[in-house]
Amino acid sequence: MINLYNQDCMKALEKMQDNEYDLAIVDPPYGIKNRMQGSRRFGQQSKNTDWNLNIPDKFYFDELLRVSKNQIIFGANYYANYLPHERDWLVWDKMQGDLNFSMHELAWTSFDKVPKILRHSTIRGKNKNRIHPCQKPVKLYEDLLFRYATKNCKILDTHLGSGSIAIACYNLNMNLDAYEIDTKHYNDALKRFKDYTKQLKINV
Repeated sequence: MINLYNQDCMKALEKMQDNEYDLAIVDPPYGIKNRMQGSRRFGQQSKNTDWNLNIPDKFYFDELLRVSKNQIIFGANYYANYLPHERDWLVWDKMQGDLNFSMHELAWTSFDKVPKILRHSTIRGKNKNRIHPCQKPVKLYEDLLFRYATKNCKILDTHLGSGSIAIACYNLNMNLDAYEIDTKHYNDALKRFKDYTKQLKINV
């Protein structure tokens, strides 16, 4: 079951039980608004990025680790001081060629495995399918779920963004609860998800 909520994740986290989720896959703000705003690489959506002005505080990460048994946290190099020391960091190779913007992204995981590189191409240029400045490929989330999730496990995402994780969980029959505080981003992600699942039903 896929549940998408237009809600502040902090209010939701406070009501969750310890270890309620098997795995949290999250992509919190990196606090890099000034580097993104108006960027051609991110398109029109990057012009209003107040949500990316600051990183979450320590309480967010404490709550995230409390409610989930394992975690994968994108951009964790921006807040590594809030996280335990583990050896399984992921490097996402965006396969962007020689572009000047970041060609890789780091993710911290709670798993005791060797570090690895995941290669999945981003949406390039001013693509009409991009609905969020930090949109990640569905295939990237599917790769993570294949590697780190098991059948019938319960997934948490505190920052839904473009909704790519929702499509990945739908494709792999995973259970997901995802939260997005920004109403516009939430509505865009919800529409994307509904359009995708509707198209699949029509094609069956």
